[in-house]
Amino acid sequence: MQLSVVIPTYNRANLIVRTINSILNQTVRVDEIIVIDDGSTDNTKELLSALPITYIYQENNGVSSARNNGIKKSQYSWIAFCDSDDIWHPNKIEEQIKFHKQYQDILISHTNEIWKFNEKIIKQKRYQSKPSGYCFIDILDSCKIGASTLIIHKSILDDIGLFDENLVACEDYDLWLRILLKYKLGLCQEALITKIAGHRGQLSFETPLMDTFRIKALQKHLNCEFKDEVKRELTKKIDILIKGAIKHNNIELLNKYLN
Repeated sequence: MQLSVVIPTYNRANLIVRTINSILNQTVRVDEIIVIDDGSTDNTKELLSALPITYIYQENNGVSSARNNGIKKSQYSWIAFCDSDDIWHPNKIEEQIKFHKQYQDILISHTNEIWKFNEKIIKQKRYQSKPSGYCFIDILDSCKIGASTLIIHKSILDDIGLFDENLVACEDYDLWLRILLKYKLGLCQEALITKIAGHRGQLSFETPLMDTFRIKALQKHLNCEFKDEVKRELTKKIDILIKGAIKHNNIELLNKYLN
C-alpha cells in the first residue's frame, strides 16, 4: 500500500512540527507527506523548510479547500488525513495497513483515539463509540470519525467527490455521510492517535452555530433510502437551534428556521 498523508494547516507553527514528527516516526514509513498551508501568517513555512515534506502555500480558503488541494496533489492511491494539531501513535499506519490487507474489500478505515483537553485525557461517552460496517445511520447524530484517524482509497473520492468547500465547518461530517451511504467502514479498535483540544484556532470551538452546517449536510440526504431517519435527525437539530435562537433572541436564525 502506497500512502500519501494530507495535512491542512493555518497558523499552527507552534504545533505542526510535533504532528509531522509523529508521522515521520511511524513504524511503517509513509510515502508522501503534503502540507497545505491555508494562508498562514506565522512562521510555518520557515519551520517546515528543513523537513522531508511537500509544502504548498495557498491563499486562505478554508480547511476543505486545503484538504482537496492536497488530495489533488497526492501521488498515491491511498490517502491519510491528519490535522496539524493531532499526534499519530507510532504504529498507526502499520495497524491500518494490516487491517486492509486482511479485509481487502474495505477501502476506508478509522481508529479509536485518545482525546486530550488542556493536557488532560477526556473520557469518551458511550454514544461517541466508533462505528463500523455500513453505518450511515450511526453517524447521523454526530461526527464519530476523526479525520486524523482515517485512511481512504482514492477510488472512493473519485466516486463520491471531495470535501464541500461551501461548508465553513462540519465538512468532514458531510463527506463521511456521503461516503457511508454507499461504502463499508473499517475500524481498528486500538487508539492510534491522540486528538489535541483546548487551544486557539480550532473550528469546533471558534465556529458559532455548528449545527447549521450539520443541517446543510443532512439536507443532501432527504431523498435517500434512510430519509425517515434523516428527517428525524434534522428535526432534532433544528429544534435545538430554535431553542437557542429564542434564548439569545437571534431573530435572523428564527426567521430562517420558522418560515
